[in-house]
Amino acid sequence: MPIAERSALFPRLGGAIERAVTGANPYLDAPRLPEGPLLDPRLLIGAGQSPIELEIGPGRGGFLFERLAAFPDVRMLGLEVRLKWAKIVDGKLRDRGYGDRARVFAEDAVAAVQRFPDACLSAVFVHFPDPWWKKRQQKRLVVRDQLTEALGRVMVPGAELFIQTDVEERAEAYAELVANCDSFESVLDQARIDDHPYVARSPRERRAMADGLPIHRLRYRRVGTPCVKVPVEVVPST
Repeated sequence: MPIAERSALFPRLGGAIERAVTGANPYLDAPRLPEGPLLDPRLLIGAGQSPIELEIGPGRGGFLFERLAAFPDVRMLGLEVRLKWAKIVDGKLRDRGYGDRARVFAEDAVAAVQRFPDACLSAVFVHFPDPWWKKRQQKRLVVRDQLTEALGRVMVPGAELFIQTDVEERAEAYAELVANCDSFESVLDQARIDDHPYVARSPRERRAMADGLPIHRLRYRRVGTPCVKVPVEVVPST
């Protein structure tokens, strides 16, 4: 797809693409998803027809690496809008021996998920998204109705959706958004949880914890008779 068309379709990538074209960005060759109206992400990491996990905005990849190390059967795809980190993390996955079951691509998640087939994801993780506060920047928001509606289609029954932020207003908005989507329900009695059971933590999460900042965590699952079991930490009973 021509650069101009990509910029129009994926406005959150527009600035990065422009810098790459002018030669100011050395990450022009960051991995991109195959083109076309439909795309099965499972085939990109050798999962066959088994559902995979998705991280939206993996950044430096801390959560990806820790989760892959903790659960050898997990296969993960990352969608990262920043070309630099998509290229660096995808290369590190390959160098550390995870390249056969995890990849990171430089893509806008909202647009990419629209191309996925039904019931292909077993979990979706979104860590500290949407650092956009001005009204004119609202179109850049990742967690919005277009995303939750698409996730409701591409996640299998029992798949988990996890969102965390250190901004109370954002947490309230996300909770209201997901509550208005019939595809999801709280895993526990309520969506808000004090901590999560996924073992891995993002670098931003670790910094917030070290600084004593409040973290607002929301945990949901796709409604329906569960057909997957998301790997989580098992806490011994006392």
